Amino acid sequence: MEDRDLGGLMQAFEVANVITENSSTRTLLLKGRLESAQPGQFVMVWLPEVGEKPYSIASAVPLALTVSSVGTVSGKLAHLQPGERVWIRGPLGKGFRLMGEKHLLVGGGYGAAPLAFLAKSALKQGGQVKVCLGAKSEADLLMERRLVDMGSQVWVATEDGSKGFQGLVTSLTEQMILEERPDCVYACGPTGMLVALAEVCKRYQLPAQLSFEGIMRCGVGLCGSCELLEEICKQVGLPSGWLACHDGPVARFDGGR
Repeated sequence: MEDRDLGGLMQAFEVANVITENSSTRTLLLKGRLESAQPGQFVMVWLPEVGEKPYSIASAVPLALTVSSVGTVSGKLAHLQPGERVWIRGPLGKGFRLMGEKHLLVGGGYGAAPLAFLAKSALKQGGQVKVCLGAKSEADLLMERRLVDMGSQVWVATEDGSKGFQGLVTSLTEQMILEERPDCVYACGPTGMLVALAEVCKRYQLPAQLSFEGIMRCGVGLCGSCELLEEICKQVGLPSGWLACHDGPVARFDGGR
């Protein structure tokens, strides 16, 4: 299998296999690998005459992308078949950095996509991995079985109560923090969820690494389209003008220690 360091170059990858995650989400397994990629980093994915979008790296070896069909580009990507090609630039951005031995991973909605990559890295280093996954319903959950199969302990929160804890994943996470006393929380999901988790971790003086989403167009900090709102920066303690693609997408907080 070919190992590539793409840097700023756009290169073609062939789809090797497609895994159905739920009714709107597929994972594309590509012929190729990104050995230098770290969990939490992303790539820019381009389809000719369709467009370009950023995606978290779901796996580096082989390179894999988890795509939910929610727009024009993602809709085309989610329906690619083995043998078809995508063009990729990356890895880009700053990823997660493992701290301690007891890791608590939190994924909300589509934000669960990069957690398997992070969990695999933590388990490989001999760490203890526990995961809280949140979604609107059981049908919307992502990565649960994969995370369990690799050796993680997984708790689920659904807003409609169709599986696991009924309510928001932030409430479930706070319970797990009190019960499990992790060394660090790592999270990816909607901005509102991340802001709430930042407050929870600060309350318990617990380090947190939060992956913020943004409207990334260039991926390298030139266009400014993924600048985090000033209000959000103030709430979580990030400097004004923080760019998800260049300064993140992962922001690290010491929990007030």
